[in-house]
Amino acid sequence: MSDVKNTEWWRGCVIYQVYPRSFFDSNGDGIGDLPGLVEKIPYIASLGVDAIWVSPFFTSPMKDFGYDVSDYCDVDPIFGTLSDFDDVIETAHKFGLKVLIDLVLNHTSDQHAWFKESSSSLDNPKSDWYVWVNPNPDGTIPNNWLSVFGGPAWQWHSRRRQYYLHNFLSSQPDLNFHNPDVIDAVLDTVRFWLDRGVDGFRFDTANYFFHDVELRNNSAKEEVEEGSIGVRADNPYAYQFHEYDKSRPENIAFLKRLRALMDEYPETTTVGEVGCDFALETMAKYTQGGDKLHMCYSFDLLTHDSSMTHIRKTMEEIEGGLGDGWPCWSIGNHDVERVASRWAEKDEQINHERSKIHMAMLLSMRGSVCLYQGEELGLPEGQLTYDQLVDPFGIEFWPDFKGRDGCRTPMPWTSKQNGGFSDGTPWLPVVDAHLPYAAEQQEAESESILQTYKTFLAFRKQHPALVSGDIEFLHDDKETLMFTRTSPTETLLIALNTGAEKAALSLSEAKFAFPDSSESTALRQIEIPIGLTSGTRVDTDIHLAPYSIYIASL
Repeated sequence: MSDVKNTEWWRGCVIYQVYPRSFFDSNGDGIGDLPGLVEKIPYIASLGVDAIWVSPFFTSPMKDFGYDVSDYCDVDPIFGTLSDFDDVIETAHKFGLKVLIDLVLNHTSDQHAWFKESSSSLDNPKSDWYVWVNPNPDGTIPNNWLSVFGGPAWQWHSRRRQYYLHNFLSSQPDLNFHNPDVIDAVLDTVRFWLDRGVDGFRFDTANYFFHDVELRNNSAKEEVEEGSIGVRADNPYAYQFHEYDKSRPENIAFLKRLRALMDEYPETTTVGEVGCDFALETMAKYTQGGDKLHMCYSFDLLTHDSSMTHIRKTMEEIEGGLGDGWPCWSIGNHDVERVASRWAEKDEQINHERSKIHMAMLLSMRGSVCLYQGEELGLPEGQLTYDQLVDPFGIEFWPDFKGRDGCRTPMPWTSKQNGGFSDGTPWLPVVDAHLPYAAEQQEAESESILQTYKTFLAFRKQHPALVSGDIEFLHDDKETLMFTRTSPTETLLIALNTGAEKAALSLSEAKFAFPDSSESTALRQIEIPIGLTSGTRVDTDIHLAPYSIYIASL
């Protein structure tokens, strides 16, 4: 039993995502760094999470702020040194936290030594380490594939007189995973960090590794629906069904090789980011069988649809095809508008009670959870002007899409200058509207969003059904949701109201076997964590106040 617990700590774990540029600056240069992360690890541990996911800190020209890697096995000087990373591992482990790092294997920077060699000629040893294609006879691009960041996914290279593939920025050429030498090289980088002591990885764009070798054109979409990053009506990327440029079947064999390597290091784990037209199906395929990724998350809960009907549909769709696979869920990260703003009612001021109940909803679902830094403070989207933007994605699509800078503004630790983030000028402004949300201030308030996160995370750990139990949905509408979570030792009934109006849910309408009140097996309401509003039960109805939760044991 103890072996299972040790090796499968990731089932039902809560992972705290750190975007290091914006977390804490230890040396006053305006950029968060690894020593700053070390200094704040006690804060992360105090939340009650299980692991830290650190966004890229590798050597990079920073055109995409670290997601364009020029050396997978070193730390960029703006973040510190390899020794500083060792301190992160040592300190996190001392506080009982696992450490996952963010590996970007689909593409490198065009400044990576691999690409410099590959682009130098047609016959060098790494000539086919990237996706190089001859132009059409008239010089045009090979097919209709598009970049997530706008425009064609092909960039001309004058020395080779060929096009290379880039799913993102033109300075981020895609590696050719059809070349076995490339696979060996990227797996060597995985081993490098495992040997250094990391507990796992979050794999960026985990479904992008392979492309169709026949370079067939993607078909047109009949309707544009908001989805993963880049899927919006203002971006031509949304007008294609991406059947050939990503999510290819060859990826399965690579993921099996990756898992075999991970299995050489017991108690490690993997989280794959999946953004595609059939993300939930892909998540299931990538996590089934115990021989690929340990878990995946998609962008399905990172859209503007916060209805409980959407939540139920998403959960049931993944559950229907998951088998023995395992999901990971998030409602915010470094790529999307902060959830407190994204899920607010139109023209509504940020509602702290709504943020709390969305947190309780997320932490009650079946699966592991990623929390993005500042979510525990209820931070709204940082509102920036065009001249303050640094994100090339936002600069390209302004003003319909303002990019990712608004969710990446520095963490407010205090209400003082620069929010206590830096003694220098921050790389992005510390938003004045964030100062009242400062961690120091919320620590002193017993029912703040921060304290509510802490109490609910502690509550979650006390109930095995919430960590790893099965889930069965009983009722949903736009604002309310009712379901059970069941483990071998307990069954919990949970009802949520995420709306501003009172609601009443009928257990009988939900076809729930409600026992007679005289029986000893009657529902027993559980006291909810401090900071949340509790619902009540009257006969076979559950009465929910606005932004409230009801939890009972069966």
